[in-house]
Amino acid sequence: MRRAFALLLLLSADPLLAQGDARPRAREAGVTVGILQPGPLNAITDVAGVTVGQVTLPRSRAVNTGVTAILPHGGNLFQDKVPAGFVAYNAFGKFMGSTQIVELGEVETPILLTNTLNVAEAGAAAVDWTLAQPGNEDVRSVNAVVGETNDGLLNDIRGRHVTIADARRAIDSARGGPVAEGAVGAGAGTVAFGFKAGIGTASRKLPAALGGWTLGVLVQANYGGVLTVAGVPVGVQLGRYDYRQQVEDRKADGSVVIVIATDAPLSDRNLRRVAERAFAGIARTGSSFSNGSGDYALAFSTAQAVRRTADRRKDVASVQDLPNDRISPLFQATIEATEEAVLNALFKAHTVEGHRGTADALPLDTVLPMLKKAR
Repeated sequence: MRRAFALLLLLSADPLLAQGDARPRAREAGVTVGILQPGPLNAITDVAGVTVGQVTLPRSRAVNTGVTAILPHGGNLFQDKVPAGFVAYNAFGKFMGSTQIVELGEVETPILLTNTLNVAEAGAAAVDWTLAQPGNEDVRSVNAVVGETNDGLLNDIRGRHVTIADARRAIDSARGGPVAEGAVGAGAGTVAFGFKAGIGTASRKLPAALGGWTLGVLVQANYGGVLTVAGVPVGVQLGRYDYRQQVEDRKADGSVVIVIATDAPLSDRNLRRVAERAFAGIARTGSSFSNGSGDYALAFSTAQAVRRTADRRKDVASVQDLPNDRISPLFQATIEATEEAVLNALFKAHTVEGHRGTADALPLDTVLPMLKKAR
């Protein structure tokens, strides 16, 4: 671990670190979160079948926004629905499709993330994609699922630049493998703790003795508070945190959307419990969960044994159900992966000059020595 920190401190003098892929993820920088091991990619796509597509629209200094799409599996999502649980921890936001998820406990479309004023376009793309799937010719009701955060500092949000075609491209481009992080997709214009943030992802693979299940998280980070990295109050030491000297020039208001995937055979009830635990991970990063923050989590299972297939929906069906007494390791995995996903969003994001201001990248050359000293 010391070698990882030393290497990063040498690299931090390189100006390329300020941009894009040259910036490391948290774990690459020697910052280890939790006790469980990540999957091979340390991403939501470690859960077999889950794919992610992103479209980023940096058309000018005024336009920094986009769409991120998560598909639970590669088949017809409407016909083979996945069980899901949803939690609105603080509901100052707009989460399309959430009430039907709460009522029925299932997801039947791609899950899209975008900015606040383009939810309608993203929803229309999800509907268009669903209606176009072979086998859906008689479908007359679709529950499109779209989460959002407000990127109005860096993005001309009133311009509503994301189109239905952009959102559809995000769905159509969804693939497995590594997931781009930072100022990409729905995170192109988001800010967290006063620094440029964006999309982040992480995963955990439980050991065989705990079930061997994989759980992955993807976040759209856009919220405030007092930044804490691996237990170190980095925001205080940097002198940048909410309510400093009782002046709210950097407001804590903001939002976070957390999408959780697992291959464990969970009921929608226990998926809701998993979604609840994600906010423990957000709390560890220093969130204020303020009045104006829209904080949402959506968890789904990809397990074939619990999938809501067309045949199973016709009559009484038997499905597997991981019992309550075996779910605690997944709670731990959720907390850890959520915390690390947020850190990845911050570590990977570069400085963005936007519509109404600039969001600086987290200064890793300053932060990493703080963390090393704290050890």
